[in-house]
Amino acid sequence: MAGTPKSLEIVLSMPVLSWHRLSDMSGSAVHAMIRLREAVFVVEQRCAYQEADRHDAVAHHLCAHVGGQLVGYLRVIPPAAGAAGPVIGRVLTDRDWRGQGIARVLMQTALAEATHQWPGQPVSLSAQVSVQSFYETLGFVAEGAEYLEDDIPHIAMHRAPERHTD
Repeated sequence: MAGTPKSLEIVLSMPVLSWHRLSDMSGSAVHAMIRLREAVFVVEQRCAYQEADRHDAVAHHLCAHVGGQLVGYLRVIPPAAGAAGPVIGRVLTDRDWRGQGIARVLMQTALAEATHQWPGQPVSLSAQVSVQSFYETLGFVAEGAEYLEDDIPHIAMHRAPERHTD
């Protein structure tokens, strides 16, 4: 932005985060979400699979927008009966917005919400091995051996529940 003060550029590019349930999202919002997920996980990673799944209906969807454009996303699946805790998945940042900390802000927001919604429960995720170290910086620990999910190496990871001191 030529002629724009640097401080204003930073404010203009800060993502606006918002939580949604699928049933409350507009058609255009659902389209943007699915389009970005497919762009990253199906097209960019050359991985043909059914991207939209049964978890979308129950998940809490966290969207990051800049200037009205969806630039980052993740979902939190609530604990199912007998599950150890919530599961974070589909963490992504639009290719043009990577390296600006959007995924970290999304994850920190999701972890805070998981702690609030499901106190005392661990959080888990299935990480692509290529970004395992990113999740480790957020307190996740690898669990078990690597495995292939849609021909991409993954590792199960969990984060212990936060302890509250009164």
